[in-house]
Amino acid sequence: MATASKTATLAAAGSILASPALAAEVSKSIEIAATPAAVWQMIGSFCEIQNWHPAVKTCEPGSKDGKKIRTLTLPDGGKLVEEEVSRDDDKMRYTYKILEGPLPVDNYQSTISVSGSGDMATVDWSGRFDPKGASEEKASEVVEGIYEAGLNSLKDKAGGM
Repeated sequence: MATASKTATLAAAGSILASPALAAEVSKSIEIAATPAAVWQMIGSFCEIQNWHPAVKTCEPGSKDGKKIRTLTLPDGGKLVEEEVSRDDDKMRYTYKILEGPLPVDNYQSTISVSGSGDMATVDWSGRFDPKGASEEKASEVVEGIYEAGLNSLKDKAGGM
């Protein structure tokens, strides 16, 4: 009986150690002195990111298997291909995933949303991913930098509203 118990314990420990690591998560938010509807309009359609994110030089809309995709060209010429997974304009949010690109992530999925009331909006941007070719810490730093640059740019651009 003791041997069977030890074997079961070792088997359970082995399966835990063999399991892939949980996905990394990054979440950033910013408050913007503008109405939520105005901020959502700035975020706009799936390719409007080229008008507010400083790391996106151009955005080329397209479709693949009936789904919206966008190809983002970065300042260094790198390209990201992303697919819109879901969009809810009433709730002011959309979710997308990266299909291919130079970022140190795999299985990346992210949601950007706007909430708030009156003349104050909160933009939340969160994502989950598996690090690829980098530590979880380094991959998370890259994603955090992307979110922070975009959110700060949204806030700056909303200043004239």
